[in-house]
Amino acid sequence: MSSRNNQNTISQGLDWTIIWLYAILVSIGILCIFMVEYRPDTNWFQSFLGGKTNYSKQLIFAGFCAIVAMFILLTDSKLFTAFANLLYGFGILLMLATFVLGKSINGSKSWIPIGGGFNLQPAEVCKIFTALALAKFLSRQETDFSKLKSQLLAGVIASLPAVLSIMQHELGLALVYSAFLVAMYREGLPAQILIFGSSFAILVIATLIVEPNTLALSLTAIAAFLIFLLRKQLKKTKGLLVLIIGIWLFCVGTQRFVVPYIFNNVLECYQSTRIYSMVGKEYDCTKNKKSEKKAGEKAARKPDDYNVRQSKIAIGSGGVTGKGFLKGTQTRGKYVPEQHTDFIFTSLGEAFGFIGCIAFLSIYLFLLFRIVKMAERQRSTFSRVYAYSVASIIFFHIAVNVSMTIGLFPIVGIPLPLISYGGSSLLTFTILIFILLRLDADRQMVLR
Repeated sequence: MSSRNNQNTISQGLDWTIIWLYAILVSIGILCIFMVEYRPDTNWFQSFLGGKTNYSKQLIFAGFCAIVAMFILLTDSKLFTAFANLLYGFGILLMLATFVLGKSINGSKSWIPIGGGFNLQPAEVCKIFTALALAKFLSRQETDFSKLKSQLLAGVIASLPAVLSIMQHELGLALVYSAFLVAMYREGLPAQILIFGSSFAILVIATLIVEPNTLALSLTAIAAFLIFLLRKQLKKTKGLLVLIIGIWLFCVGTQRFVVPYIFNNVLECYQSTRIYSMVGKEYDCTKNKKSEKKAGEKAARKPDDYNVRQSKIAIGSGGVTGKGFLKGTQTRGKYVPEQHTDFIFTSLGEAFGFIGCIAFLSIYLFLLFRIVKMAERQRSTFSRVYAYSVASIIFFHIAVNVSMTIGLFPIVGIPLPLISYGGSSLLTFTILIFILLRLDADRQMVLR
């Protein structure tokens, strides 16, 4: 009798559609890693159980994540609100600990070894804690998100892990934290902030593409045209002229000094090169001060776009219908670097072609649709903010990873959710999704 009641407690109110979508995506991920690493001369069944290949390890990760998911579904929803701030503090401490205990992998010291050949990436896990902390802050009765103070505090909560990620040379994971702007916008963040951010991004891209003097003259011409167009209003409102001149000074100063400083002094040579290559330009690594400071190192060599070129070749070779399961010559031939992690999408593109990619991305689209629909039916602000955070994080990962593999975004090392190899990534998305399922099951409660 008690076991039946426990079963009803677990399943009651759960969105089983999302659970099935989760299981399908995890299965596709394991198969994609298998496609990349399979060798005809090996016993595939024994290799799956051996725990030595990446696809067998991913299967173990999936089993562990299933246990974690079950534990979350048995947890009282109120615990997530009660411990949100404490978990966020723990996540920040964990990220700080990487500077002392961390090991360097692919030039990034953002991993903590936990034994058995497994490593934990705190920046990945901290996304969960940040989503909970942001939801906790915005759901407080005393939080008035229409005020600048509350907006700044929410920005600090979202940006602190991002700053630590940049210090750990994890630019990709740092960018993910900008996804929390979507949740904040849903709760009333002024659209002007998003417009300013988008305009700044356009200015940075224009700085990379357009010759400096030409861009400066263009910005000056735009400012002069606005002054001429608004000359009647300027006579009535003197502050408007000051605003136009201020924006002009900011834009010219950004393109002349701020952007070059960031690329030459803040970013590593390979990071600057990848961003420049995205817009079809070459970056001169001799200008990069970080390369010069490395003792005993010769002049920095310009990294080429080998990864992206091979990725495009692999995806393009799949054509419309693909080469078929286990028949991809590019991915199985290891021509694509990091093809089981950051470039896992190439195995799908080569094996199943354009049609297969569209079908695969449709599963993601359906998952995002269900999560947004789930967010809008919540009575609690906490649950709604958390749901939008989950949706925005997943969407950001998908958009950047796929764009990265086809050359529309620089290589920043962002995994494809539930597909790319990696225990930290799979565990993070599992916890994110199943906490949401637990909150949704208790959506009649008002959590704070």
